[in-house]
Amino acid sequence: METSNAPEATFGAGRPVVLRHGTVLTMDDGKSVLTDADVLVVGERIEAVGRQLDVPAGTVEIDATGGIIMPGMVDTHRHMWQTAMRGYGADWTLTQYFVWNYLEHGKKFRPEDIHAGNLASAIESIDAGVTTTVDWSHGLQTIDHAEAAVEALQAVPGRFVLAYGNIHAGPWEWSTQPEFRAFVDRRFTGDDMLGFQLAFDVTGDPAFPERPAFEVARELGAPVTTHAGVWGATNNDSIQLMYDHGFMTPQTVYVHAATLSADSYHRIAATGGTVSVSTESEQSCGQGYPPTWILRSHDIPVALSVDTSVWWSADLFSAMRSTLGADRAREHLEAHAKGETITHCHLRADQAVEWATRGGARALGLDEKIGSLEVGKKADVVLLKNDDSPVMFPILNPYGHVVFQAQRADVHTVIVDGRVVKHNHRLVGVDLAPPRRAIEATVEYLQGALGAEAWQQGMNPDIPQTKVLDNPYTYTDYRSAATHQASG
Repeated sequence: METSNAPEATFGAGRPVVLRHGTVLTMDDGKSVLTDADVLVVGERIEAVGRQLDVPAGTVEIDATGGIIMPGMVDTHRHMWQTAMRGYGADWTLTQYFVWNYLEHGKKFRPEDIHAGNLASAIESIDAGVTTTVDWSHGLQTIDHAEAAVEALQAVPGRFVLAYGNIHAGPWEWSTQPEFRAFVDRRFTGDDMLGFQLAFDVTGDPAFPERPAFEVARELGAPVTTHAGVWGATNNDSIQLMYDHGFMTPQTVYVHAATLSADSYHRIAATGGTVSVSTESEQSCGQGYPPTWILRSHDIPVALSVDTSVWWSADLFSAMRSTLGADRAREHLEAHAKGETITHCHLRADQAVEWATRGGARALGLDEKIGSLEVGKKADVVLLKNDDSPVMFPILNPYGHVVFQAQRADVHTVIVDGRVVKHNHRLVGVDLAPPRRAIEATVEYLQGALGAEAWQQGMNPDIPQTKVLDNPYTYTDYRSAATHQASG
């Protein structure tokens, strides 16, 4: 057996790997926690989980002493194409995001800019222990943009799902084009390293123009992911239409779902869909209060996501931490308003870790393959260990440690589909120079396309004087009393 503590260690194709002496969060049905335990990976799968495992000859051993071994995390909603704009919109509201991307500058992104953003974001995912990421790719104006998005995802050794969308055209338009169908047939052939969804929103128009897109999704056997319950954009009418026409399924993922009525939550619960909660996004830019507090009361499955690095850190440690904080804050606030005191937190740290792992796997229909450390499942494994950090000891409550103490700097080793892609805090076989140059080229291009004044102003964009923001979707004239300022 070869012990590995260096990034230069050889992890040959198919060579077994064992992580030794760690605290293992299996995330199995019983949420078993094993101390001083091992996880053995052979090929693409988990061969064994337990203590003092016997391993095949030639196995590479990774010392997990003092660390936490957990399933790879799953991000169910990230606009990866926007990564070149990292931090640009730190002070934006959702309305300003709509102005910049939907109305003014989103169309300026070329295929190479989509590629640059996706490539950087994909690498960032595996670096942060996010082994599966949904690319909520609603900037695909052309098939060339879509090809660029997929090429970037497939250039990185992670597990990805392309959620195909285009905010600049009606979903009933782009989804029914022959070239779209040809792209899907060409690119998605059953490889479980690259999944597929349709990504579009339902405006609430009673004519239900989105129906053809839902029918395409049904024909393709592809799940739909949709921004639902977003203040001023999508509302209860959207859910009602989807339900009445039979397009709410267990595979549907509702992003945010923060401003819905009890009736809409009942419909989601009854049809088995999952809500992808992006807490940092919801609490900062205004989709609505992060909804886990009400989702729990309706027993609606929850997954986590980071939305976009235009605002926030694209790691699920931040997502777990902010989600627990928002949920508990709401619970205390509701109790105080009634003169009561919360003495026990209802949302626990282990639930947040589950949402970040197995909850995401279930949302994507991958629960039989990933999301927990169980024999026979795909080997998507993360080791949190940092011997140079005073924060990584002692580990007394491992779930609490993952949520409130650990961070991306503590991601020591990442294994995706049995392949070691990060070890000893360094990416394996990934050269950051090309994606850095690509991002720099995109930023330079966008600065030139906007001009210096508009680029600077874009960090705090003005709201147009027109009523265009009564609805952020430029491909429809539909308005309702629930959209921005329409009642006025």
